[in-house]
Amino acid sequence: MSNTTVSAHTRPLPLLMVPLRRCGSHALRLRLNTNPQFHSPYPLHIVDFMPLVPLYGDLRDDDAYLQLVKDVVGLQAASMVKWPDMMFDAHEIFEGLRNQPRSVHRIVWELLLRSGEHHGASVVMDKSLDSIHYAHDLMELFPEMRFLNVVRDPRAQVASMNRAIIHEFDTTLNALAWVKAHDAGHALAKRHPERVLTIRYEDFLSDQEAILRRVCQFIGIEFLPAMLDIGASQEAKELSSMSALWESNCFAPIAANKDKFKSQLQPQEIETIETLTLDYMQLYGYQCMTDAKASLPQAAAIEELRANSGRLRAAAWEQLRVSAPSDYAARRVRADYLEQLRQRHLSTLDAQANLQTAC
Repeated sequence: MSNTTVSAHTRPLPLLMVPLRRCGSHALRLRLNTNPQFHSPYPLHIVDFMPLVPLYGDLRDDDAYLQLVKDVVGLQAASMVKWPDMMFDAHEIFEGLRNQPRSVHRIVWELLLRSGEHHGASVVMDKSLDSIHYAHDLMELFPEMRFLNVVRDPRAQVASMNRAIIHEFDTTLNALAWVKAHDAGHALAKRHPERVLTIRYEDFLSDQEAILRRVCQFIGIEFLPAMLDIGASQEAKELSSMSALWESNCFAPIAANKDKFKSQLQPQEIETIETLTLDYMQLYGYQCMTDAKASLPQAAAIEELRANSGRLRAAAWEQLRVSAPSDYAARRVRADYLEQLRQRHLSTLDAQANLQTAC
């Protein structure tokens, strides 16, 4: 990647929420979004696109980069939650970025920044938490970028992840993902303390105003009392009606739910989570319920857990299709779009290979 960086001039401040989904991120985003100085449309979760990026070849080639721009714009259009009042011209985006460092992240953030500018915001946030694993690339592109590091009790977060089609259907696998994400988030906070604000979701539950004030101060916007009235948010109402995973987003969070994992997880699952996440539980002030000495599976067993999780995910997709067809259809549009891109690349590579063989 070029060392050339993107000029900040008068564009909105970029903010990335990290490090892992199902941490209460929608609750925070929706409340911040009630402030006109802040803009955070539904995230693209570009992490799902990343396996395709090498298939575009050398991005110094204008045709390859233009195609990447077109496909990222298409990903935004395929999102199950549309960005308000935004239409993007891929050719215009490409021309604007032609002489800047070329990266899929640069394209994503160009869409976000343009949306923020259109809405008159001074801060734009991407809630694609998994992009924590690309933080270094993002800081090269945007030296002014800030990060909101949201920590949630790993037992509660893994219990939530276990029920989400976007994650694994296995406690051990999700606990391992939790550790990997927080390894990255904690390392980032240690290296760049001035650019990372770490908050605990449980502290937000107990005092929303205090946490929101901290976030506003960190990114340089005014705290507004209206941010506490989530019931008045039209965005929250619309989001809550789109998926069972988001039903609670138009209501005030229930503090008692922070212990809901006790009825959702078996005792051995809780000990597995505590064993894997013990260092972070101690660092962030979460009390263990077990000795945290569970036996952990070896590599071969991990692969079997992944295979079983895949089978359970396929069953979950089918159950979603039957029980919530509108939710299923909205999610499949994006999944099918990504698969279509993959198949297009594979077909192109096959055609090139056949041509070379014929020559």
